[in-house]
Amino acid sequence: MENMLLKSTTRHVRIFTADVVDNELQFDHNKLTIDLDPDNEFLWNNESLDKVNDKFSSLVSERNGKNLDDYELRKIGSEIEGLIKQLLQTGLLSYNPECRVMNYSMGLPKTKELL
Repeated sequence: MENMLLKSTTRHVRIFTADVVDNELQFDHNKLTIDLDPDNEFLWNNESLDKVNDKFSSLVSERNGKNLDDYELRKIGSEIEGLIKQLLQTGLLSYNPECRVMNYSMGLPKTKELL
């Protein structure tokens, strides 16, 4: 189990105990890698990406020295999902109209027409 790649997958966040080397995941029990919005459901700007990356770094730092098991990875992923929803609700993030499937997984957009 010690040398096994762990991952946590939510709708918009994938977390791996790995490093990316030559576009391939390589197991590294000392490193967590995040794959954010793999389906390109959202339009990301630098501010929203920075907020997610800062939150991810903070959550990882809080767990420094703890065993990073499946449960802890899922908790990190769930907190990042919550932040994504908050960014969407405050307008710092928006749905990508060019997305393969528009399913509004985080709720309908808040527009004047819908309020």
